[in-house]
Amino acid sequence: MQPATFQLANFIDLAVQIQQVPAPTFFEGQRAEFVRGLFENEGLKDISIDTHGNVFARLQGAGQQKNTKPLIVSAHLDTVFPSSVNLQAKREAGKVIAPGIGDNSLGVAALFGVIWSLRERKTELAHDIWFVANVGEEGLGDLCGMRAVVERFNKDVLGYLILEGLALGHVYHRAIGVKRYRVTAKTAGGHSWSDYGQPSAVHELAALVTQLTAIRLPREPRTTMNVGKFEGGTGINVLASEAKCELDLRSESPAVLENLVGQVEELFRHADRDGVNILAEVIGQRPAGEIPAEHPLVKLAVDCLHEQGLSGILTAGSTDANIPLSLGIPAVVMGITNGGGAHTIHEYIDVDPVEKGINSVVRFVERVGGVQ
Repeated sequence: MQPATFQLANFIDLAVQIQQVPAPTFFEGQRAEFVRGLFENEGLKDISIDTHGNVFARLQGAGQQKNTKPLIVSAHLDTVFPSSVNLQAKREAGKVIAPGIGDNSLGVAALFGVIWSLRERKTELAHDIWFVANVGEEGLGDLCGMRAVVERFNKDVLGYLILEGLALGHVYHRAIGVKRYRVTAKTAGGHSWSDYGQPSAVHELAALVTQLTAIRLPREPRTTMNVGKFEGGTGINVLASEAKCELDLRSESPAVLENLVGQVEELFRHADRDGVNILAEVIGQRPAGEIPAEHPLVKLAVDCLHEQGLSGILTAGSTDANIPLSLGIPAVVMGITNGGGAHTIHEYIDVDPVEKGINSVVRFVERVGGVQ
């Protein structure tokens, strides 16, 4: 079989094929098997799926010495959309519109775009590349896939290159810390008329949310709070006996996040009263970390973007890179194209910038061994 080389039309087709395979967080298995088959078609080595569902494949370097460290190139498999969402893709005016196409079907396809481009250029690398399609990046996945990837390779790597379908022209080298809670209010409940005056779990939790969102947050460093889910009660004329919400806290500063967590947990502790029980469970914690702007991997990523006439803006985010960065392992995130509507059914990618995105990533892979 003739080895594949990078062609834009084929690459976009592959991104759509990946996008058409449902992959909600915790249910990425079907897409993982699809990607494993793609790795096998490329003739890569040591292809496997671990117990978490991460897919691994190794591209062997030419004449590699035993002590040469590998580069890890990863992209997350999962999307925010449940299996019930219609995944139909539309193409129009230089765009592809489809749920999850940019986050992160295009990123997963870019694993293969790198392979094809290296072959087309006849590039020989001194180091191995491990390509990883990992699980658990979105929502309550809590970066479980990347935690397992980093545990497997530890610090014996050149670094991590994390691929995201969107955010072309940006280099993420700082990881935003995140802490998430599921907060539950419990009461005896009752009838909205005959038991009026007794506590309702919905009312109690709503009052607590009002107190939480009244906490003043700094603009610098950027710090946010969001109640992304609220549910409870069984009927309009019923005093709810239980209500739940999910709370997301994040900050560019670990110290500011720690202070915010302290204020929030203080409110939790004082929310109990007669007939009302408030329970707060930590359901996610993404550690913060960073490498400096002067780090060789950051400068390389910026240089590779500049080669393509792109800006190379340094930024922070909450991504798979949080895990290696929090452990002092070099990692950067690079995007493949621009687009919009992320995490909505109207998500789209711009097709024209894709080649620049792939070229910048490939140049990073080609040059990374020489900057350590």
